[in-house]
Amino acid sequence: MEILITGGGGFIGSHLTEELLRNHEVTVVDNFCSSSRKNIREFKEHENFNLIETDILEDFEIHIDPDYIIHMASRASPVDYREHPVHTIRTNTEGTLKMLEIAYRYDAKFMFTSTSEVYGDPEIHPQPEDYWGNVNPNGPRACYDEGKRCGEAAIASYVKKNPVDYRIVRIFNTYGPRLRTGDGRVISNFVTQALNGDPITVYGDGKQTRSFCYVDDLVSGLLRAMDSKTEEIFNLGNPDEKSIIELAEIIKDIIQPESDIVYRDLPEDDPEQRKPDISKARKKLGWEPETELEEGLRKTIDYFREIV
Repeated sequence: MEILITGGGGFIGSHLTEELLRNHEVTVVDNFCSSSRKNIREFKEHENFNLIETDILEDFEIHIDPDYIIHMASRASPVDYREHPVHTIRTNTEGTLKMLEIAYRYDAKFMFTSTSEVYGDPEIHPQPEDYWGNVNPNGPRACYDEGKRCGEAAIASYVKKNPVDYRIVRIFNTYGPRLRTGDGRVISNFVTQALNGDPITVYGDGKQTRSFCYVDDLVSGLLRAMDSKTEEIFNLGNPDEKSIIELAEIIKDIIQPESDIVYRDLPEDDPEQRKPDISKARKKLGWEPETELEEGLRKTIDYFREIV
């Protein structure tokens, strides 16, 4: 297939690009505002790889007849989207509609990478795909979580008049090599602090929970969602729930057992719990993550040792 990926130079996007290049032709569209050219440096000489360096909100020509469009472009780091809130929400709304237009024009299948942030600070635990969420539309995270929610709404609205074969995947906390240092996400923060010999900063009391999925497992889920035969929404994440303080202790033990842990006030709208219900992905995609947290963290830390 000829596959077009927006945001294909990002953390998750570059891993997906790498896997797809084994069997397909891949065109990446990325402006590298929050990703790194290093992520795709190895692909540039690949005969099936093409790069269009531009912002998807700008006019651009693709020069291919895509069979599949994967819309991953968006700032996902809290540091980034809080600094660029309008661009973030436009990428997930206007950008989604623009990529849907291209999918419709070329009769291409379409996949939108949404996020667990659409569930907000959930009142249902774990979170199934039919849960509507508990999101603050005026909060500091709104440009991202409401942007993704509106991206999903854009798809639902668009396909009523212009049929597009689509899938939506809601990605839960993902980690692994190529994760950026200092991007505000908890694993990159903890690992960078521990490697630098700084205290590990925990926000709140550390009892809030997350579920961390290793990037290779997530890519496997994305590939299966691409091949699914139905227009559906899938949670993709690891249901192995850990508290933030447990995560800090694991990283501390691997890197520097003598590291201090310090506590700071919990940011506004930070969710107390986050855990995916992946029963639909298990049943319809035959997918579930396989990488244990400590195994994945050790691989991630090895990568961070080279760049910190």
